[in-house]
Amino acid sequence: MKKGLFFYCVLITLFGCASRQSDKEDYTWLKHAIDVSAEQLKLTVNDIGDSVCLPRSIWTSYGTDFLCVQLEKNPLTFEDSLRVKPVKGDVGSRRYCFSIYDWTSGFFPGNLWYAYRLTGDEELKKDAVKFTNYLYPLREYKGTHDIGFMMNCSYGNAYRLCPADSVRRALIQTADNLCGRFNPEIGCIRSWDFGKWNFPVIIDNMMNLDLLFYVSHLTGDDKYKELALTHARTTMKNHFRKDYSSYHVVSYNDDGTVERKCTHQGQKDESSWARGQAWGVYGYTSCYRESKDVQFLQQAENIAALIMQRVKTEDAIPLWDYDAPDIPQTPRDASAASITASALIELSTLAENGGVYFDYAEKLLKSLSSDTYLAKVGGNQGFILMYSTGSLPNGSEIDTPINYADYYYLEALLRYMQVKGIDYKNL
Repeated sequence: MKKGLFFYCVLITLFGCASRQSDKEDYTWLKHAIDVSAEQLKLTVNDIGDSVCLPRSIWTSYGTDFLCVQLEKNPLTFEDSLRVKPVKGDVGSRRYCFSIYDWTSGFFPGNLWYAYRLTGDEELKKDAVKFTNYLYPLREYKGTHDIGFMMNCSYGNAYRLCPADSVRRALIQTADNLCGRFNPEIGCIRSWDFGKWNFPVIIDNMMNLDLLFYVSHLTGDDKYKELALTHARTTMKNHFRKDYSSYHVVSYNDDGTVERKCTHQGQKDESSWARGQAWGVYGYTSCYRESKDVQFLQQAENIAALIMQRVKTEDAIPLWDYDAPDIPQTPRDASAASITASALIELSTLAENGGVYFDYAEKLLKSLSSDTYLAKVGGNQGFILMYSTGSLPNGSEIDTPINYADYYYLEALLRYMQVKGIDYKNL
């Protein structure tokens, strides 16, 4: 009897082991994605050498007729307000590089930091330090809200992974400069210093609040956090429609009343620009993480629901605007997908029904990691992802790789691994 019981227990144990092995997830896609990302970044570093200009995107061509179809405008009355005139021909081999004062300058150093964090490759760390140091003058720059992107993505990651007093001081100085753009009568941080708006605030500005949250932790001073949350509350009040879609730009009068609501990068003023929705869900997830104020959680969940409901593509990579024509020629936006994936993974750790958000983010990551969007090593001018759309109405970076798509993709991969408890060495 005892002998039979022993064999029964052995069978149960073996069956359990076999079951666990058969249920083990296949992370081949994940390792491939990380390896490709690291190699692409190394190739880019070698290619640009000691240039102080940082890679942003690839030059692409487009035509006015294409823009008119996407914007649903009459070609005969279309006002040519494009940043760049239409260009014919294949110009996809030209890499766009910009100075440290471009709003995207922090993403390439940030990509190197994330790749180092994912792989532990010391060569990537050395390169990350080098390109981060290029941005040191930005600690004194006050000309845009984007200093949050520029410094938090570079110096913020540097301090997390390689802390130094000079890095800490630079982050605090930058946060102080960002606070200097806050208007207490309006309750917001001013976004831009150009254009005909009186006091423009864009939905993108929600992303720069993370710098203030981070510096609040570094200094123990809640003034940074409270200013950020005030901006978030004002934005929540004025930027969102009843369905939780967002205006791109809200401009305020000096007394805090709304001057106008419009777009600068979406299809039209009343449309739902895909990356704008991604900025929103990411920003309000961060606000809930820092404050535990349930109104921010509800806002993040409502924006997430809108995104998941309105996406029109089978692979969940959104069209550049949710109201853009649903035709094969309409560009998608991998950057919006990357930002959304990263946001939803964090949201999954904060919300009661977190599994819904995690599963959707996983679908996004697997789509982005497929051959359709993930570059082949040595191609794509060294960028990781293909097919993002920067500012279609302004004729800028249409259906092309962009460095911030890569940044939030790497961040999403890292967050995915953290939630799953996966280590790169064991993939």
